[in-house]
Amino acid sequence: MTIENTGVLVCGGGPAGMMLGLLLARAGIKVTVLEKHADFLRDFRGDTVHPATVRLMDELGLGDGFRALPQSHLGNLSLPAPDGSLVTLGDFEALPAPYNYIAMVPQWDLLSFLAGTAGQEPGFSLRMNTEATELIRDGEKIVGVRYRTVDGQTGEIHAELTVGCDGRHSTLRREAGLVPKEFRVPFDVWWFRLPRSAGDQDVPAGVTPVARGPEAMISLARDDFYQVAYFTAKGSDARLRAEGIERFRERIARLRPGFTHQVRHLASMDDVHVLDVKLNRLNRWYLDGLLLIGDAAHAMSPAGGVGINLAIQDAVATAAILAEPLRRHAVTAADLAAVQRRRYRPTIVVQTGQRILQRVMFEKQFAGKRSGPPPALLFLTRVFPRLRMLPARFVGFGPRPEHAPAFARRNPQETS
Repeated sequence: MTIENTGVLVCGGGPAGMMLGLLLARAGIKVTVLEKHADFLRDFRGDTVHPATVRLMDELGLGDGFRALPQSHLGNLSLPAPDGSLVTLGDFEALPAPYNYIAMVPQWDLLSFLAGTAGQEPGFSLRMNTEATELIRDGEKIVGVRYRTVDGQTGEIHAELTVGCDGRHSTLRREAGLVPKEFRVPFDVWWFRLPRSAGDQDVPAGVTPVARGPEAMISLARDDFYQVAYFTAKGSDARLRAEGIERFRERIARLRPGFTHQVRHLASMDDVHVLDVKLNRLNRWYLDGLLLIGDAAHAMSPAGGVGINLAIQDAVATAAILAEPLRRHAVTAADLAAVQRRRYRPTIVVQTGQRILQRVMFEKQFAGKRSGPPPALLFLTRVFPRLRMLPARFVGFGPRPEHAPAFARRNPQETS
């Protein structure tokens, strides 16, 4: 069995893991990122890159490269009203330019871009097809992981610090014996693809929400297909599947008549993928030698599309706080606690906002008591349009936006 050593071992090549790997490598720290898949091409990942993250790209000298990625811009956050119209609840265009939009970027493009940029740093290593399977302990201290590659090879990587960025079903979290506190979520999401025909090409890329009765749906227009999310009450998966594909096609066509022909491309319920939506967080994000960030520490609801951005904010704070102790080879549990202290309150604030949104909108929607936002909210946003900037600011930047640490900043010319 192969035994290797690195400075920081990051498990998980999602937004938090790739950003953390890039930042630490720019700090001159030897860092290895493990990603269990062969590439980043997976369906139904979040694509919303918020203004705080766009600003971070500029601070890192990556703004031009980021803006060159395939993307569309979302200027406002709209929800369907009972009469079928769309009501703007968050006006991103009212925020100061150039950070006055949400960039809709396929996550595989964003991750490939970060991986390519990090790969230019001499201390960075990315290991695809490699999954962390078990923590290695030296007494009470975590000193690395055991891994398995896609072809069955096993080994160990020892590190001064192991960071779990391995998502809402985190293996490292389970191995560490850390159990998150779960909050009630009233809905699940069924993801599926529908083709875009030649006649659909004039449909602008972006997010189109629609709601009727106890059902709701959003569609994201891609270059050659629609990525569709169908929302309904949590625990309905078995019932929907038992109804069969014809009934499901009828549901989608009723919500979005323009999809009447496209839904025929759903051959069976195997083409519909359920996401068991979670909203949870750990009370403790670390053990000696181990830190959990992103979804491994706090799974977010899809409401507001904040998951990617909160994970990246975690990564920035982690790098800023730990870079110097890592350079001195002297990271302590107190340093890891400092990361949690910085990011714990923003996590609570955002999750509280999501829970309120779920209670006032989704629960009544799925109970058939109301379709769309509460009447009082509709009234306020229509009569006082300047109020729309408040949710845009909250969603776009969060309660504690992070800035790139000085050691990670580059002039654009240096990254070309």
